[in-house]
Amino acid sequence: MAPKAKRRWRKKPWVTTRRIGEKKGTKRSLLVDGRGAPLSLIVAGANRHDVKLLAQTLDVIVVRRPKPTRKRPQHLCVDKGYAGKPAEKEMRVRGYIPHVPTKGLPQQRHRRQGKARRWVVERTHSWMNNYRKLRVRYEKKAANFEALLQLAIAIICWRM
Repeated sequence: MAPKAKRRWRKKPWVTTRRIGEKKGTKRSLLVDGRGAPLSLIVAGANRHDVKLLAQTLDVIVVRRPKPTRKRPQHLCVDKGYAGKPAEKEMRVRGYIPHVPTKGLPQQRHRRQGKARRWVVERTHSWMNNYRKLRVRYEKKAANFEALLQLAIAIICWRM
């Protein structure tokens, strides 16, 4: 009898194909006031760009907004993802003065009258992540997940 030949195994017999151009998950577009109290929330797929959710987020504010005047204008601080003419137009149409850092440039150090408030939104997202049910989305229906987010927002506002 001849000895059996050694069986050669492939290193990776089943290679999964990576996803191209789509992301898994959910994006929360959130608008807060200066203290961090949530004013509006939009839930969409993670593959949507922030600018496409801006108009919806600004339109579904739950608290009546005071009219902007010359003495008391309303400012809107956003991150670099909202840089561009379409986003600026959406903000100005709704009566906000946009504050958007310029893309591609390092953060400039200059004197301002007020502090930058971008971290307030990140803190509110962190408060929402304190609820274990919201950290990872297990709900199949977007309406169920959005209802849980609204409940978390109500608890956050009540604790303020």
